[in-house]
Amino acid sequence: MKNKQKLALASAACLLAFPLALSGCGWFGSDQSAAIDPPPSDVEEQMLQTSGNTLDTGVFAPFAEESADNGVSGSDSGGGAADSGAAANNAAAGSGNSASKGENDSTAARTTVFLQNDNGLLAPVALTFPASGKDGALKQSLEALVDGGAYAADLPDGFHGVLPQGTEVKNVTVDHNLAVAEFGGKFGTYAPSDERKLMEAVTWTLTGQEGITGVQLWVDGKKLDEMPLKGTPLDRPLTRSIGINLPSQGPVSMNFSTVTVYFSAASPGGVQYYVPVTRFVTPGQDPLKAALNELIEGPDSENGLETVMTSETSLDSVEKGQNGVVTVSLNDDMFDDGSQVPAELLESVVLTIAQNSDDAMVQVRMNGKQTVTGTDNVDYGKPVSAPQYVNELPL
Repeated sequence: MKNKQKLALASAACLLAFPLALSGCGWFGSDQSAAIDPPPSDVEEQMLQTSGNTLDTGVFAPFAEESADNGVSGSDSGGGAADSGAAANNAAAGSGNSASKGENDSTAARTTVFLQNDNGLLAPVALTFPASGKDGALKQSLEALVDGGAYAADLPDGFHGVLPQGTEVKNVTVDHNLAVAEFGGKFGTYAPSDERKLMEAVTWTLTGQEGITGVQLWVDGKKLDEMPLKGTPLDRPLTRSIGINLPSQGPVSMNFSTVTVYFSAASPGGVQYYVPVTRFVTPGQDPLKAALNELIEGPDSENGLETVMTSETSLDSVEKGQNGVVTVSLNDDMFDDGSQVPAELLESVVLTIAQNSDDAMVQVRMNGKQTVTGTDNVDYGKPVSAPQYVNELPL
């Protein structure tokens, strides 16, 4: 694990993670750009189907409306089980001072968008936009995804949007938890291999906002029934259950479950940040244990991600208490003397648990010890929540 510039985490109690416990990462094709290709067409078709029990956990989950009174977990507005004490003990995860447009304006709005890094992976990045009302802020968040668009100069080094240059974001409206995003211009000029990545970026960006659980895509006043180039079906709203940074070749079998884990990466300037990836796992497992085992296994060696665990880390147990706090017990001889544990390791555990649960708070035990101090001086032995904003990167 490399020593990198640590990122200071936004305090707010609750969430980085978004509740839907689905997703994970995998392998990449031989393309030298390391971009993630969509799964093969036969796997893709299966993944986009909802017939019977073909899949243990379909990558497309049914869209369910939620009460307008209930904020969507994982939204930038926070919410969830954390109280004020827990908020003060938030895990640390992002850093620096992002200085996008409106940064110094007290009315500016902070939000999270999913941008592509130089290795072709999507990662959440906290940005600040001039205040423009909720619908305006949603439109701005998608405009930030346009390659070479209005906000291109305001993105951190090493990141760019996945929507093709010249794409016009015409409108974004929300009704009954469904966001309708209408595009125009050169939306349909993306590379066919980027089709799924584009869907993931738009979906994860919009569903990170309060009150949005599904996304519908329109182009020039017409609802899309399928994507323009590869024909990926859009017969139902897109949700976070489509996963993110999916494996290029799909699961080994058609009966699988998915988990999302957070690995570490570094910007060209050496600033550390986190990347969610989707892993296919054997069905029937406890999702939290499966996710942590994938985290321990580590990332693919060719995608620019770095393992956050040491070669000695092992999982002892995962237990969810009646208070909703998840206790993760790890063993690692490297920290048997009670020395500080790398914050990257602990933060990734918190983010991964939050992603694969209803944004549960997390407390960590290391080698049986109840006090687990990270290199960021946070005691992860006490309940901590995932941050409201992940990857607050300097420009």
